[in-house]
Amino acid sequence: MTSKVTYTGDLRTLATHLRSGSEIETDAPVDNQGKGERFSPTDLVATALASCILTTIGIGSATHNINIDGAECMIEKVMAANPRRISEIKADLSFPKSQPFTAREKQIIEHTARTCPVTQSLHPDCLITLSFNWPAE
Repeated sequence: MTSKVTYTGDLRTLATHLRSGSEIETDAPVDNQGKGERFSPTDLVATALASCILTTIGIGSATHNINIDGAECMIEKVMAANPRRISEIKADLSFPKSQPFTAREKQIIEHTARTCPVTQSLHPDCLITLSFNWPAE
């Protein structure tokens, strides 16, 4: 088992990671009867994509001795209706200005981002748009 999720009322849940005890609360978004005071379940899907991209880039970068400390990913989730679903996730990645990246390093990083496990797990109808912002050289 990975986690336990409990409905706590008022369109909120509490997810507990069983191994660590770490917790995440969710709330329905304001456009779907919620208060929008916490991540919504679909926010977590989009956020999981960003976290997975950065984590797998970190793994690949360590293998190739590339420092990405300080890299960031801004996420935009686009919803569609009928059925209500995530239609697109836009991930805007920015890399630290502390060092230049070679063309080969950029290629490794971009390939890794496009093939992370969450990217590979999302439905093909969910468009994933990645942009890469490299420091000026």
